[in-house]
Amino acid sequence: MVELPVVVGVDGSESSLAAVDWAVDEAARRGLPLRLVYASLWERYEGTVPAGSRERPSEQVMAEHVVAAAAERARVRNPDVKATTDILPQEAADALLHEGDSAFALVTGTRGRGGIKGLLLGSVGLTVAARAHCPVIVVRGDRAGLAGTHERVLLGVADPATGDAVRFAVQEAEARGCVLDAVCAWRRPAHRGADHLLLAGEPAHRHEQEASDLLDTLLDDASAGHPDLRVRRTTVEGPARKVLVDRSAAADIVVIGARRRHHYFGLQLGRVAHTLLHHAHCPVAVVPPRPSTADVPDVADDTGDTGDTSR
Repeated sequence: MVELPVVVGVDGSESSLAAVDWAVDEAARRGLPLRLVYASLWERYEGTVPAGSRERPSEQVMAEHVVAAAAERARVRNPDVKATTDILPQEAADALLHEGDSAFALVTGTRGRGGIKGLLLGSVGLTVAARAHCPVIVVRGDRAGLAGTHERVLLGVADPATGDAVRFAVQEAEARGCVLDAVCAWRRPAHRGADHLLLAGEPAHRHEQEASDLLDTLLDDASAGHPDLRVRRTTVEGPARKVLVDRSAAADIVVIGARRRHHYFGLQLGRVAHTLLHHAHCPVAVVPPRPSTADVPDVADDTGDTGDTSR
């Protein structure tokens, strides 16, 4: 059986170097190979080198240096992880999306060399997280989160469509030997007060119970066969994006699901994913459903979300 690699985009920036370190550790935990990819359309923009000249384009030289340095960094960090490199003549986001079709996961930093000052997340990371059909990990956060010292995987559960994200989180917690902190945020409908007629005869904590039942259903299914997994299940009233950002300060990675709508080519990120990718205190894993289950109605929900099922 062919092992799919952990693919990481590199460009020599500090952000991509942090992504390389994280990807090496992840590949080691999962027993997977590592693929280091540099992508650029430098041939389109660089001046033509005269025929017969031994001089190589400066961008080509830089690309070769970047991947060689990344490969050496990976080797020093963990010599047991098998790493390969490639330089692709494509736009970075397009190259990574293509690589994702045959990857276990894609790993990016928050900003590359061309990042615009003031942006919290570069366009490449945002595009890849919003469109890839494999898990995407954007490496960000404080030192404790990057180092994995919290020994906690944070999982945001939204609805039954997040099943693949739940399974990813279970496997991640098992690979790390740490606690899985599964959280389902819930909110009462804004138009329903405690004395609203629609609530006559309705259990006071129905919405909280629904959140608890959802956690139990998804976690019981995903954790079957993982008897040693330690799980903490929590329901919290409040906006999911705020709850998860706050809790990410005590996590090594936060995992959320994402919906990929068929025949929809916009950035498919909802408010929760968008907020976490810009403000989480630890790396963020956005996990879409497997392609066979990704064909869902092309209709945005009434919360204004554009594809993320985590509200």
